[in-house]
Amino acid sequence: MIRVGVAGATGYAGAELVRILAGHPEVKVTVLTSRQYAGVPFHRIYPSMSGMIEHECQLFEYDAVCDQADFVFTALPHKLPMEIVPELVARGKKVIDLSADFRFADPEKYESAYTNHTARDLLKRSVYGLSEVFSDQIRTADIIGNPGCYPTSVLLPLIPLVRAGMIDPGSIIADSKSGVSGAGRALSLTSLYCEVNESFKAYKVAGHRHKPEMEEVLTEMAGKPVNITFVPHLLPMNRGMESTIYAGLSKDFSDDAIYACMSEYYAGRRFIRISKTGTPPDTRNVRGTNCCDIGFVVDREKGRLILMSVIDNLVKGAAGQAVQNMNLMAGLDETLGLNLIPFPV
Repeated sequence: MIRVGVAGATGYAGAELVRILAGHPEVKVTVLTSRQYAGVPFHRIYPSMSGMIEHECQLFEYDAVCDQADFVFTALPHKLPMEIVPELVARGKKVIDLSADFRFADPEKYESAYTNHTARDLLKRSVYGLSEVFSDQIRTADIIGNPGCYPTSVLLPLIPLVRAGMIDPGSIIADSKSGVSGAGRALSLTSLYCEVNESFKAYKVAGHRHKPEMEEVLTEMAGKPVNITFVPHLLPMNRGMESTIYAGLSKDFSDDAIYACMSEYYAGRRFIRISKTGTPPDTRNVRGTNCCDIGFVVDREKGRLILMSVIDNLVKGAAGQAVQNMNLMAGLDETLGLNLIPFPV
């Protein structure tokens, strides 16, 4: 059995990790840490876990975590993981970080969007954890920078087409919408019920921190600099994410050619579901799962491809992909513990 610890277990992403890991046949959850809820049983914070998770949350201490866990998930705000991950790795632990601290290969790009990076040398060892794209590198890594939810929903449909030269990488516009859980569990005026309910708005227009993350990966895939237009929006629902992406075609490709490009790239990958009917995917059909559903329509008059993708922002956009990465690192079937059936309604 793989002994697993979750640092920051009581945030939304951390709690989702606990939920998924509790049902993983090859995992034993051994330690849950929380600064705010130290000494409190996890099921008191999340009563849905009563009878399933009996652990008491504890303060993060290296000796306790390292003695009890082989893999450590750090579901903490950015800046905190870069302070603790170096010591975890030095003690031989494998780390999957759900913050932005280890997503960037270029520390300058991280610092332009976040803050000063105090573990720059470890960025050379970290692998970007987009599971279906970098699986070979993930298998041999000891540090994973788990992707952001918006980048996951945008990159998965784009990467096969960018690599194949089927779209103009300088024409990409990503229009994305997220449920409120994407803002995290910390109290915030903008995520209060009365501020969000019966409302729909854009935020951080052209300035969201996930933009440079997407651009770094797309630049690697295209082999030349890529700069995209990215506009996120907040939806009045708990979970779910939809991205509509517009890009100019490099020539008049048929629908069959576009479908073949994506389906061949993701052949055998259980969690990528591509429609060739032009039917827009629906967040309802991926809720609670690790799936990314992708649809597309070609606007022939404009020579423009319209891609649509949906994920559960807490699962494929965070905890589910993190567990998928753990499976790859541990030499397990990547789907283990993640064959979660979507809610029918």
